[in-house]
Amino acid sequence: MSNKRIVNKLLSYSIVLIGLISLSVSTHAQVPCLPANTSFQEGEKLTFKVYYNMSFVWINAGNAEFTTSIEDVANRKAYHVRGVGKTASSFEWFYKVLDTYESYIDRQTMLPMRFVRHVNEGGMKIINDVKFDHRNKQATSDNKAYAIPDCTQDVLSAMYFARNINYNSHKPGDKISFDMFLDNQVYNLYVKYIGKEQITTRMGTFNAIKIVPLLIKGTIFKGGEKMTIWLSDDPNHIPVRVESPILIGSVKIDLMDFSNLRNPLTGMISRN
Repeated sequence: MSNKRIVNKLLSYSIVLIGLISLSVSTHAQVPCLPANTSFQEGEKLTFKVYYNMSFVWINAGNAEFTTSIEDVANRKAYHVRGVGKTASSFEWFYKVLDTYESYIDRQTMLPMRFVRHVNEGGMKIINDVKFDHRNKQATSDNKAYAIPDCTQDVLSAMYFARNINYNSHKPGDKISFDMFLDNQVYNLYVKYIGKEQITTRMGTFNAIKIVPLLIKGTIFKGGEKMTIWLSDDPNHIPVRVESPILIGSVKIDLMDFSNLRNPLTGMISRN
């Protein structure tokens, strides 16, 4: 596969951060539905930069932004989480991406009620609208109903699910599992808790929680436990860095800015 096709695929799959986490498979016991949200709130905004390394040069290939608001959905209050990923302006001549992922998460159950994906990648456009009926264990996509297990997440709500896990109750090596509905299929996923360590990113130095998803070998990512994700070691559990080798080069995603966090960012030791 050519370098250009590799970068095209990289931008398509990794601009939205949670897309990286969603390529894992598990046969382990599922974590119960979350009883409450303790990690994020209405008005939160997170900004990331996506870097691609090829021939020892790091290139800013794209940017991603996540925002959270409150909306009414079917007479219930929901977190409206919106993730927008696009190529950096200096990279648009090479390949232009503008992807929007939206999840409406029930404030009481912390389960997705609706997932919407608008993809515009190099002129290719895809729209996917999924509605969840957890009571009847169904997800409706493209006018077709699919059976889903209890506590099923979507690709974006899974990121906020992972942020609400109490990692202090786990020991290094534990595999934390959940189910996710994506592209009209249910995936049994997990992330492995590695432990805690300090990490320095482009934003600053953090005390961090280190987790690793098990990746399936595909068009971009190497198989196995190659990817590493660091979350801030505080109640916010913000992703501060993601690193992974790909078939040619490697990718790195760094948190660059934040606002209106639910909790103090005590995991940050210093800011650059």
